[in-house]
Order: sequence, then C-alpha cells, then structure tokens
Amino acid sequence: MTKEEIINLKPSVVWNQFYEISQIPRCSTKEDKILSYLKEFCKKNNLTYKQDKIQNICIKKPATPGMEKLPGVVLQGHVDMVCEKNAGTIHDFSVDPIKLLEKEGWITADGTTLGADNGIAVAMALAVLESKTIEHGPLEALFTIDEESALTGALELDPSIVDGTILFNIDSEEEGIFYIGCAGGVTTIGNLKVEEESFPAGANSYQLQVTGFKGGHSGAEIHEDRGNAISVAARILRDISAKTNVHIYDINGGGKHNAIPR
Repeated sequence: MTKEEIINLKPSVVWNQFYEISQIPRCSTKEDKILSYLKEFCKKNNLTYKQDKIQNICIKKPATPGMEKLPGVVLQGHVDMVCEKNAGTIHDFSVDPIKLLEKEGWITADGTTLGADNGIAVAMALAVLESKTIEHGPLEALFTIDEESALTGALELDPSIVDGTILFNIDSEEEGIFYIGCAGGVTTIGNLKVEEESFPAGANSYQLQVTGFKGGHSGAEIHEDRGNAISVAARILRDISAKTNVHIYDINGGGKHNAIPR
C-alpha cells in the first residue's frame, strides 16, 4: 500500500503515523532509529522529553489552558516489534521498511510480521500529542524499549522520567476493553542428553521442512489451536520412527519465544 492509500483510512492522523513508523526498522534491542524519530517528532511539535539510562523515552505535553490542575495522564506503549518472516521472504529487518497490504478489510504485511504490536499504540499516542483540538490535563507518552524479548524497558524503567499519576497501557488486544493485571510469562529451558553416532553406512538422508502455518502471538492466540510447526514436525518424526529407524542429524525451528512457530 502507498502512503496515500494508508492515510485515506480513518482516523488519518493515526494511520499516517503508523505508516511512518512502519518505515523504520525497530526490532527488539535495536530501537535506535525509532527513538530518533520520536525525538525529531518532539522538535517538530515543540514538545519536551526525558530519557532514562535504558533508553525509555517519556514525551511531555503541557495541559490545555485551564486544565493544569487535572491529574497527569500517561499513555504507554513499546517501540520494538517482533521481527519474523515467512520462509522464502526476502526482507532485512535491519534496513527494510514493512510492506503494508490491505486484505479483506485488514491491514497486514507482505510475508513479515506487521509490527502493529505495538506500533499502532505508538501511532495513537503521537496522534494525540500532535492534536491541536483535544483538550487535556498534563499529558505524557511513555515509550519503553525491548518489550517483546525480555520486558527490559518496563523492568528497568527509571520512574523519575514520568510525572503523571494515571497510566493507560495501550498494548492491548481489543478496542474499548480495559485490562487490569497481567498473566505474566514463563521461560523454560530444557536439556536433553543425546548420544552422537556416525552416519550409518547405506542410510539415506532427507530434509523435513514444516511451514506455511498461520503463526500468531503465543500469548494472545495460543488458545486458538493454531498449528505449531515445531509440534507438527515432532509428530511427523514420531510417526515415521514408529515404522523405521530414524537418526536426527539436526533440528531447529521457531525464531521468537512469543511467536507461534509457523
């Protein structure tokens, strides 16, 4: 989709920001370019910001005249995205923009993750910050780094960069629904002892590749019974090994701990 096609969507100010954000590489732990974009945004809109040692950034907008005594509100999201692509897709996440597509009324990406988590929240917050018509008390937008891989920005946030007392986290799944609390996450590392053998004489070698699944977020879509490429590959190997001897030379799959392997 072209920029013109994107900003024809409503509200156009949000979609314009989302388009611009989608042009900026921003994989987890590599957020320098999107942070530079936010600082430039502050310059263009005469806004101030504070940044902590971990590189979280909090943008400040003064209250509308007459509303200075209202409690300060903080809009919070994260600037990084999960960088995953389909097998065969040529895309360098360190330099290439996300190619946006419209499919059946939804904005998606061409062979890669879209980055709407949490790019759409960043876009909405920036749209509010640059608005000349929205009345508000003291307003801040807090953007944290490295949410997708380790929650580093949230865990190591320096609270002194934030002044507001009411915080809205807009990294959620559905519009109009408030989430109170979080299920959290668990990382498990498993080790399996194996015995290495020489390649059997006369044996044939084959490559098994399982791909083409829908994928999804391991938190938001894990209950939808979507195919997991690693699990399916394991079941195939199990069924084959029940009928003949199988020796595994190498096995790997998945890319991110919070993305369902596809």
